[in-house]
Amino acid sequence: MLRYVQYEQAYSWRNGESVYFMQKFYYSQQIIPHLHDLYGRRNISDVERFEQAICEFKRSFGYDYAYFCSSSGRVEFVGNHLDHNGGVVLGSAINLDIVAAFRPTDTSVVRILGEDRNPIRINIDDDAKPVGSAGLVKGVLTYLKNAGYRIGGFDAYTVSTVPSGAGVSSSAAFELAVGSIVNHCFNDGAISPETLSKAGQFAENEFFNKPCGLLDQSVVAVGGLVKLDFANDLTFERLKVANDAFQLVLIDTGLSHSGLSHLYAEIPAEMYAVAQYFGKSRLIEVDENAFFNQYDEVCAKVGQRPALRAKHFFEENRRVSQCERALLSGDVDTLIKLINESGDSSLYQLQNCAVDETDTAISDAIKLARSICPCGARVHGGGFAGTVLCVVPTQYAAQFIEKIRQTYGEKNILPLLIRHSGATVL
Repeated sequence: MLRYVQYEQAYSWRNGESVYFMQKFYYSQQIIPHLHDLYGRRNISDVERFEQAICEFKRSFGYDYAYFCSSSGRVEFVGNHLDHNGGVVLGSAINLDIVAAFRPTDTSVVRILGEDRNPIRINIDDDAKPVGSAGLVKGVLTYLKNAGYRIGGFDAYTVSTVPSGAGVSSSAAFELAVGSIVNHCFNDGAISPETLSKAGQFAENEFFNKPCGLLDQSVVAVGGLVKLDFANDLTFERLKVANDAFQLVLIDTGLSHSGLSHLYAEIPAEMYAVAQYFGKSRLIEVDENAFFNQYDEVCAKVGQRPALRAKHFFEENRRVSQCERALLSGDVDTLIKLINESGDSSLYQLQNCAVDETDTAISDAIKLARSICPCGARVHGGGFAGTVLCVVPTQYAAQFIEKIRQTYGEKNILPLLIRHSGATVL
């Protein structure tokens, strides 16, 4: 484990050749072995971010050493909006992450700075309920303390490549970074990924007023390509899949999720309403045949949109198993077919692709992606705004990326790699 970095022996490579950088950068040889698990590749630009974090940490706090934490964004292949009702989801950590240089202190104060965030300062002994990112920090710490784990003060500086509001779980990445820091500093790594996931979910639910499920935090905590089953709390299985047959590409439509929490909240609420019609608390507890046999009655008594959203739940849940088999067998054609079926179900049944009838940003991106080459394209994440996930056969990837950038611009097209490790302290 990488315990600390000696600043006085670190060299900047910015004005030099990469070979010079690799020879002179003191801790590069310590970081490089982790790069493939973190980013699916070895790239000097990724190591440079660690340099940036450590240099800014020293400048901001004046310490002579620190630890490193990395916590990633995530995508889900299939399983849109199933977690909160006990379904199964296939998700993956990705090579976009938050890097944090940090160290524990002997105070009760947490200070977090970053190039892309407002300064955070909270006292862990204070009963105040802060808002924004500070609320997420306090929420994670509160959950872990209530669960019987030790918490304490620490200082951190973060550098992030996870875009905010784009549906790749920037908030979950931040929550798991905080949880991983607390786990390392005060609990000797004893906190499980499941507990860290629940701490992040608690922070969003109770301190961020966002009624999210457990999907985002679980994928970030576990890492790799993972099947998550939420029927009985949370169980997961990492899948060993060769992903060289396809390329993941995310299209950022430029619209933000900010202010749309009420739309997300309506989805689980309406699914719960259908479950309650059958005397159950979640759809996973409802007999699927009974639901389809009584579909017209559900429409009449509960409403057409809740019935359609429940229909999406049952069909999508079956699609996850089919998608898993396609991934394990390397059947890209079937994978693409299933991704598109999932996308159409989200568009027409789940109805999380538009804020209103005039909003066509998500559907336009899906149509354009599918017109370029044979690929799977579907709304990603919570929906309503943000991103479209595309699964593109490798032979078409370069052509696809070039053409889609002509419409959305280079910065809004994100080719992604599967990250093998979960949120971690190096």
